[in-house]
Amino acid sequence: MEVPTLDPVRDYAHRVAMYDMDRTITRSGTYSGFLMHVARRRQQWRLLLLPLVALAAAAYSLRLIDRSRLKAINLRLLVGKSFNRAEIAPLAESYADQVIARGVHAAALDQIAADRAAGYRVLLATASFHLYVDAIARRLGIDDVLATRLDAADGADHIHARLAGDNCYGAAKFARIGEWLADNAITREDAHIRAYSDHVSDHPMLGFADEAVATTPSRALKKLAPQRGWAVVDWRQKT
Repeated sequence: MEVPTLDPVRDYAHRVAMYDMDRTITRSGTYSGFLMHVARRRQQWRLLLLPLVALAAAAYSLRLIDRSRLKAINLRLLVGKSFNRAEIAPLAESYADQVIARGVHAAALDQIAADRAAGYRVLLATASFHLYVDAIARRLGIDDVLATRLDAADGADHIHARLAGDNCYGAAKFARIGEWLADNAITREDAHIRAYSDHVSDHPMLGFADEAVATTPSRALKKLAPQRGWAVVDWRQKT
């Protein structure tokens, strides 16, 4: 598996390796797969609402709704307006098993292991929902997770199909990373940071890092990476 060759670094108080998840660690996006996994096993009649999911996607393509609104609409259609965490949790666990079994890049796992061996604290930062990302992160052995949060205004066990705060994407993700660093008393000058992502929306995170790696990059990121001096690897390939 291809593992990028990263430069040895001097002794820092902190070492952090930040990873995007969808199409970086995983082979494909996980959000739609999770919604379908839940609908098929919980309320199959919701699959009849798929034309409305497609309509929402078209509205997003036409910029009539933003990404956050699209995610909330799809969650409401395929999971429900509100639901109990305890009811969804077993489905999140079974979906995480499915993702880990056949949906991750082996090279990504190799790189996570290499970063840990080099003393890096691994941070998973993703726009996907904590609702199921936490289960995937546990299987990856990652304790530090930033993901999109859902509203649980009626208590931790009662969740509404609406976002709590910003979608953890692009600039909002980078802001969350800054908060996480502050919460963990990690200052930029005392940390060596590596960052991995497949998508150009993560350019703030990649640009912030000492070492940035465009992993199996999207077309826009593949074009941008050489201009910014970022490494490019294809984790689909085997060596």
